[in-house]
Amino acid sequence: MKKLRHNKKRNTAFLYEALVREVTKSVMGKSDKSKETILAIIKEHFKEGTQLRRELSCYKNLMEVKNLTPYSAEKLLHATKEIHAKVDKKELFNEQTALINRVNKEVSKDVFTNFAPNYKNLATLYQIFNEKTPLNTKIVLEERLVTRISSRPEEREAALMKPVDNLLYTTFVKKFNEEYSTSLLNEQKELLNKFIMSFLDNGVELKIHLNEEVGRLKGLLSDSMTTQEIQSDSKMVQKTKDVIGLLESFAGQNITETMIKKVLRVQNLVKEIEE
Repeated sequence: MKKLRHNKKRNTAFLYEALVREVTKSVMGKSDKSKETILAIIKEHFKEGTQLRRELSCYKNLMEVKNLTPYSAEKLLHATKEIHAKVDKKELFNEQTALINRVNKEVSKDVFTNFAPNYKNLATLYQIFNEKTPLNTKIVLEERLVTRISSRPEEREAALMKPVDNLLYTTFVKKFNEEYSTSLLNEQKELLNKFIMSFLDNGVELKIHLNEEVGRLKGLLSDSMTTQEIQSDSKMVQKTKDVIGLLESFAGQNITETMIKKVLRVQNLVKEIEE
């Protein structure tokens, strides 16, 4: 199967993921200036009405679904390809170029070396959407995609898409692990990503996720108060109650960066208690 070379800087979804990762690094590094610059770039270049936003939606249609029936998966793929066909490719190229130039000028070329955990699938979708990909290659890739989004979790591992560029992918994994393996918990990474991407759907997905996460944290903290270690220390009991009260106070409040940072700290606390 002949593969088209994956140009990650012309992969709209990768550009977006790389910028999201850069914002996460800025938040954790407490670099407010850098964070605001990158957020401004994301909001400007992926705003409603842009070709970048339209193509990103096509990627998201196929990246964020699972456990469909094979029939539904094929219908979704067909419908998404029809939508993608209406994207103005010339304007898209110009918008990508403007975005790349702005990132190079205002942030750093290193943004494009950020690791995207779903890089393999993004690269495969790039080939499916690209008009230059040979037809026989597209057919094989589309079959793999349908298998992936219609398989059960235990089957999905065996149906993962193959990396288009193993050397590049390995480099991304290494850099990502060096940057985050000892600093961010998985639940913290997920929360930060939801927060950063919340402007895309007016925060709907973030609100749902945060509500579920706060509920999980409250449950674990309540359970911890039954342990001997905490029961035997009145100060720890009171501090645990205070944290639960803090989480409860978030109900009905607008989600802010300050709130997110507090939840991140509680996530660390709960992890320490569990261990």
